[in-house]
Amino acid sequence: MRESVIALLLATFACAAGTSSRAQDAPATAPAGITAYQNYDFTPGDTILFADDFTAVQDGEFPDRWELVNGQAVVNNTHGLPTFLLTDASNGGYARVAPRMKTKSYLSAPYTIEFDLYPVSGAYPTMLFFESPSGEGYLNFSHDGLEYHSADDKTLDANLPASMASSAFFETWRHVAVAFKGTQMKVYVDQYRVFVVPDMHMTPTSVQWGGMASADHPLAFSNVRIASGGGMNMIGQTFTDAKIVTHGINFDVDKATLRPESMGTLNQVKRILTQNPALKFEIDGHTDNSGAAAHNLTLSQQRADAVKAQLVTLGIAASRLTTKGFGDTKPIASNATPDGKANNRRVEFVTMK
Repeated sequence: MRESVIALLLATFACAAGTSSRAQDAPATAPAGITAYQNYDFTPGDTILFADDFTAVQDGEFPDRWELVNGQAVVNNTHGLPTFLLTDASNGGYARVAPRMKTKSYLSAPYTIEFDLYPVSGAYPTMLFFESPSGEGYLNFSHDGLEYHSADDKTLDANLPASMASSAFFETWRHVAVAFKGTQMKVYVDQYRVFVVPDMHMTPTSVQWGGMASADHPLAFSNVRIASGGGMNMIGQTFTDAKIVTHGINFDVDKATLRPESMGTLNQVKRILTQNPALKFEIDGHTDNSGAAAHNLTLSQQRADAVKAQLVTLGIAASRLTTKGFGDTKPIASNATPDGKANNRRVEFVTMK
């Protein structure tokens, strides 16, 4: 019975959350509070392929986990975060950078892409370039709205919500989340799902960041994460584990304050508990091994408690939830690499009898 319940839960909840003592922490200058994200339904993929918050990069240097495809780029601590700045588009083309991956074709649907975008007033739009065997497409983030252009010249666009359109789009951090399933793409900016492309007319295998850039008007972004799986609910998949491992619950730096984008995962958990009134969860917090072990243990407990408190605020009875912090004592991947560390930062929801 216990295994069948978990199979049902995981069929409707195919990803999402995590705790971190450092790298998964999001900027403290997000434009909207957690209340505004009450209807947010994005959940990230369940296995992190690439994660970089640029905290390990010396100010003024190019990050060694990225490839410079064209133009010039540099990391600087600006706008409150270590920020990747694309500063020059040489030879009349686009400035472009790409994550260094072991293979050139590393995307396989379903997958998700997340990053924090800082639109500089007067700058050209930031773009995601999608590489595929059939050619290149792109997704364009502008103050006027979003535009998608496929490899075969199929073009679709969408407006931004009025609250963030035009001049309001600039000079603040925006959280971008993109979910891919088959050839479908869903794009979120902050708490809004702003764009749905039912058929991309291509199957991306890799992604690059870029656009027209200059030193006076750079393209600025941070906190990049690419993950496989999840993103959109996967129905009919078989699972046997008696727990849900998630990577999408974010916190303020070195604190137990939930970030607004965590609501996608938390809304999924709320739905599971509402649909299964006999179900109880132990909420387990885990970190990587960055920092002192004792600090990580305390922080992971505080963050597990914060997750419980938010679920109670959403209407779940406190008696159905317990919490436990494990710090860095139970890694599920190697802590020798940034991506392994990112996978170790997580929240697990373990069923209780």
